Amino acid sequence: MYNKILLAADGSEHSIRTAERAAELARLQENATITVIYVIDGDRSKSDVLSGGDMGMIEHRRHERLLPIEEMLEKEGVNFDVELKRGEPGPTIVKYANENKYDIVIIGSRGLNALQEMVLGSVSHKVAKRSQCPVMIVK
Repeated sequence: MYNKILLAADGSEHSIRTAERAAELARLQENATITVIYVIDGDRSKSDVLSGGDMGMIEHRRHERLLPIEEMLEKEGVNFDVELKRGEPGPTIVKYANENKYDIVIIGSRGLNALQEMVLGSVSHKVAKRSQCPVMIVK
């Protein structure tokens, strides 16, 4: 039923809990694969550069944010890969999910940027409204 699972992650505690739900769902399917999508938005990218210095260190920190999720998925024995994309998180996740015909998108209800969520609306809400496949929002 849900063989192609798109897991939206940003390294927050919510995205780790979301990854646990994705792993549970993937284990129910024989050939399920999870794609972890991490979207680097412009504001985040600017603050990384200003606080981090060289690109090698910045890339290392981005991968470090996803490490707990990758380790958990490996431990659970599910097939997964990681996609790093640039852009505004909501539209980028929706575009990727729709273009690649995912069976379901799994996303946390909250992420790292609480101020942006309060002012502009949550990423999960935007994804749920515009995605062509079912969306599971994990609290």
